[in-house]
Amino acid sequence: TEKPVPVIGFIAHVDTSPAVSGKNVNPIINKNYQGGDIVLTKDTTKIIDASGNPELKDMIGFDIITTDGTTLLGADDKAGVAEIIEAMNYLIKHPEIKHGKIRVCFTPDEEVGRGTEKFDVKKFGAKYAYTIDGGTRGEVETETFSADAVVIKFNGKNVHPGYAKGKMINSLKIAARFLEMLPKDSFSPETTEKREGYVHPVSTNGNETQTVIKFIIRDFDAEKLKEYEKFLKGLVEKTVDQFPGSSFEFEVIEQYRNMKYVLDQHPQVEEFAVESLNRLGIKPLKSSIRGGTDGSRLSFMNLPTPNLFAGGHNFHAYTEYVAVQDMEAAVKNIVTLAQVWEDKS
Repeated sequence: TEKPVPVIGFIAHVDTSPAVSGKNVNPIINKNYQGGDIVLTKDTTKIIDASGNPELKDMIGFDIITTDGTTLLGADDKAGVAEIIEAMNYLIKHPEIKHGKIRVCFTPDEEVGRGTEKFDVKKFGAKYAYTIDGGTRGEVETETFSADAVVIKFNGKNVHPGYAKGKMINSLKIAARFLEMLPKDSFSPETTEKREGYVHPVSTNGNETQTVIKFIIRDFDAEKLKEYEKFLKGLVEKTVDQFPGSSFEFEVIEQYRNMKYVLDQHPQVEEFAVESLNRLGIKPLKSSIRGGTDGSRLSFMNLPTPNLFAGGHNFHAYTEYVAVQDMEAAVKNIVTLAQVWEDKS
């Protein structure tokens, strides 16, 4: 188009979760799904059960892609990559469709939190962008967790165990006592949902002299992270008080912040995404991500970037799946969204 349309970008990541192997993927297309459980062919103990996957009831007649049960599918986020490429291919073949300039980027290392580490926003050249990394058809995600990491070091005192009476202070036992003091029925990933935050120990490493415990801290409200960290530090102090002669170090590392703080200043980015879905007759599903995306970091790098559906489900698991028809809908959404930006500019 000749109109002055803001440059928009579409972003997906090429890496897959390290939680399950993504090597030698053998995709299976389950054509014309008619309901019920989907038993994966090579490992029949892996089952996509209909009761645990309520989205399946909306996929009757769809062609559902799974693996044979021995690897990830990798729809997170190679579905997004494929959809962006197909949408760009469609726009190239249909020059009659009016749109502004479009930038495309495929990032590595999103799954390990480093997807934007080398991202050059200025070179990318877009004013607004969208990650195509969501799940259910119609999803528009404009909110993520705010996130910090906490590193706690418990310092003990080691002496030869044969002559340790009254002298040794075992940092491993201090750490164990501390972990035992964490709440059993709240504050953890396994006890929270919806808009509840959590503190989560992710690794521990140590010996008698020093034990290091790493935590991730999550909540939609960045101010609450400080409350959680204060609570955690209080438990650490209470624990160390029980072991005279021991000490601790407590470090907070900022990771990312809720992208809603930025996106609220650019409402048209969400509004145009919703308009695109409405034009396609797809019900917009506005939701919050209990996690982070590359978009949450990019939004704070002056590139407002909500997340749109790619169609995949059961990310990071052997039972990952995506419907061909939902991928087709994602392609149409990318094409239509480019048109909406042109129309509204």
